[in-house]
Parts: sequence; structure tokens; C-alpha cells
Amino acid sequence: MNFVNRWGRLAAVLFVAAIGAWLGIVLSGTVTANIGPVEAGLSLRPAWTGETVVDAHPLGTLRFSSHDAPLRLAITLENIDQEQAKKLIEDPRLSDRLPGIIERDLRGAIVELVIRSLLCAAAGALVAVLIVFRRPTTALVGLLAAAVALAGTGAAAALTFRPSSLMEPRYSGLIAAAPSLVGSAQSIVTRFETYRAQLAKLVTNVSKLYDTVSDLPVYDADPNSIKVLHVSDIHLNPIAWNVIRSMKDQFKVDAIVDTGDISDHGTKAENAIVEEIGKLGVPYVFVRGNHDSMTTQRAVARQKNAVVLDSSLASVAGLRIYGVGDPRFTPDKAVAVESDPARLLAFGQEHAARMPAVDLVAVHDDIIARGFSGKAPMVLAGHAHKRSTTVLPSGTRVLVQGSTGGAGMRALEHAEPTPVQASVLYFDKATHRLQAWDDITLGGLGEQSVYIQRHVEPDPGRMISPEPTDSPSPTGSVSGTTTPNAGSPLWHEGQSSPMLQRSPTEDVRNRM
Repeated sequence: MNFVNRWGRLAAVLFVAAIGAWLGIVLSGTVTANIGPVEAGLSLRPAWTGETVVDAHPLGTLRFSSHDAPLRLAITLENIDQEQAKKLIEDPRLSDRLPGIIERDLRGAIVELVIRSLLCAAAGALVAVLIVFRRPTTALVGLLAAAVALAGTGAAAALTFRPSSLMEPRYSGLIAAAPSLVGSAQSIVTRFETYRAQLAKLVTNVSKLYDTVSDLPVYDADPNSIKVLHVSDIHLNPIAWNVIRSMKDQFKVDAIVDTGDISDHGTKAENAIVEEIGKLGVPYVFVRGNHDSMTTQRAVARQKNAVVLDSSLASVAGLRIYGVGDPRFTPDKAVAVESDPARLLAFGQEHAARMPAVDLVAVHDDIIARGFSGKAPMVLAGHAHKRSTTVLPSGTRVLVQGSTGGAGMRALEHAEPTPVQASVLYFDKATHRLQAWDDITLGGLGEQSVYIQRHVEPDPGRMISPEPTDSPSPTGSVSGTTTPNAGSPLWHEGQSSPMLQRSPTEDVRNRM
């Protein structure tokens, strides 16, 4: 019994010491330091997951998965020395010294913060155990336990520290500030590969933003990258055009790729939604979705800037892009539609087999996208109303976009709003390979928020290997036609791969 009591008492001491140490860290306050031209407040707090949070109010917040220890380092940007910032930005000689200045200032501030947090945590543990148990020896045991725990946490943070996390920030805040605050993808991949330089880039961007807070700057276009905005599944939502126009302007994109379902039922009455395409001022590549009829496709083709791809190839903004319209038209309930994954995959493989060498492929359904595995470095798709990306064994990356229209009016059918999603892709102008991309998510119907996640392509020059030649060939022919309610045939005359179709008695799976 004494043995049990002894261990129970020890567990109670450790618990009280942990609570005291936690309160000590919380009450340790903020360390104020000058980091280059920025006056910042640093604080350390216990957290379930390790991260570094940079609060650049009123512009937004940057989050970095910088370590794995259960600590959150919060850096709040309090003020900017405008004169010093201007000198650092405009004078190349001072700019070259900025990485060293930032690293020195930040290291000093973090050391001061860690020392203060350790002392406060130790004092908190000591006082808490002393108050509860009222024995100095017991309080010393609590202090020792807290010291060991803090040392272990600090060691874990140091050992798991990831400098590369600065290359992939997560941003939330004003969309107008996002491109400048997050930074140029090309710069991150090439000129700012090191931790020290990326810190300098972040501080410089923040300085620029605060220096012109009344007129937030837009993205500083990098001449060595091609910027493509990927949108999909607008579903007749006119708000999508406001989002697309804003992203086009803020990120200064060179082209837009729409992977289908701009319409809902493919009727002539819905064609007015596509008239905004001609006002965007950049090439707008479009492939038909399963909710788009040939009437919809022709309406898009009539717009200025539009590039409609339907089993065809075009050179847009320096990229060779191949596109395939979806072989189904699901709004016509009079005709059963084939959505068997194996047939859809075979449809994609059929087109991939006769496709010339390209930089990018655009389709609507991600299953069809997988049919191009090994034939192109990247394939864009939509349809699922949920963003995802994967690199296939062949090396081909498939990026599935969410709904840029928040899935249109059907968003009202769900308890949670469907987010508005799009991505900005950065391609190298020389190699035409993807270097990085920004996933942009806006709150759906009734919400006001923006979240941006930067991703860096880990191996832009990876080999794209053809799929094995012994893969099963599609069985049966792909045939059939349908006519949407608009009164127009779904397929162009002479088109090689018409609609996938079942007999009306078979089960039908209409996805989205």
C-alpha cells in the first residue's frame, strides 16, 4: 500500500509541476526585439502541434510547420522602421547583408525568449508544488521534473527544426496581400533556397506591405516563371468571376485553365455566365465538363481570349496544353450515362496514346486524368469539388481542383458551405516544368476568409516514365450520342470518342 501511495503522490507532484510550468510559460510575457527593420514581439506557448506563427496584422497570418515539439512560437510584427526598410529594399549592398542581420537578431531574440520561458516555467513549477504540498523537498522534486521535461521539449524542438518549412507557408488574411507576403515561387525555388535568405525575403515582403499599407502591392512578376490559374466547377456561380478576376490581378497570371462544369444543365439560357471570359484579358483555356453541353462549349469558344480544347492541342503562354472534353453529359436524364471507372480510365488512355508531347493536360474527371499517366508531367482535373494532388508511379502529377464556384447553388444542399478553391501554378519558363503552386481556399457561402498554402515541387525535373505496355486494353467500343436540353448534339461531327453510354436498364453512377 505504501508503494502505491508513494507512486500516486509522485504522479500528483508531477501533474502539479506540469500545470505550474505551463502557467509559468503562459505568464512569461512577450520578448520585444528589432529583427532588421521590423519591431517584433516573440512569445512561446504550449501547443498540441509544433509550429511558428507570424502575425502580420492587419494583413494576415503566416504559419510554418517548423518543428514537432509541443510548442508554438508566435511572432507578432508590431512596427516597421520605414527609413531603414526603404534603405534595405532599395540599396542592393544593404540587401546582401540583410540575411545575416536577420539571422543574428532573430537568434538573439529567441535565446532571450527561451531563457525567460525556462526561468518562468521553473518558477511556476516550484511555486505550484510548494503551494499544494507545502514541503520544500517536494517542491524541489517538482522543479527537477519540470527541468527535465523542459530540457526534453527543447531538445525535441531543436532536433526536429525544419528550416525548409519557410519555403511552404500557410497564409490566412487579405487576399490582396497574399502574393507579396508569401513571396515569389521562383524566388523561393532558386534565389532563396537557404534558411537565412528566406528569412530576409519574408522580412522584406512584410516591410514592403507595411510601407504601402494604404495601397497593397500586387505580386512582383518573375520573368523566369509562367503563372497559370487553375479553376474548375464554377456551376453558374457569378461570384466565381469576382474571385477569378481578383486572383488574376493579384498574382498577375499569364493564363487561366478551367477544367469544366462552368454550367449546370448546359442550356442556352445559361450561356450568359461565360461572357465574363472575354473581360479577363488573359488566355482562358476551357475543357468541357459533364455538366457542359456542346451549346456551352460553343458559347465559350465565341468569347474573346477563350481557347477551347476538345481532343486538341494549343500553345498558351509558352506551354503546350492538350485538352479533352468530358465524354458524358449527365443533365440529360433520358440517356443513361456510363461512369464505370475502368471505362473512363480507358477513355483517357485512348487519347493519351495518340497525344503528341505536351507540357500540360487538362481534363474534367480525375479518373480520365490517370489515363494520361506517363504521357505528360502534369494533368489538371476537377469534378470532385474537393482539391487533391498526387504523383503517380510514372512521375505524372495529377492536380484535382475543388469548386471555384463553391459548387454553385447546390452548396445550399449541404450543412457546411463548399469552399471556393483555385490554385496558382508556377512553371519554369525554360523547362516548362512545375516549380511550385499556391492552393487558395476562400470560405464558402456565408463565410469570409482566405487561406493560402504554398507548395514547392520536390523534384521538378523528375523522369516521366511510360506506363507498362501490358496494361489491359479497353473492352468493347465507346459509342453513343445524346442531345442536351439546349437542342444541340453533344459531339462534334467526326469526333473520334463520343459519349460513354449504357443501356437504360443498367445501373447509372452520375458523379457530381
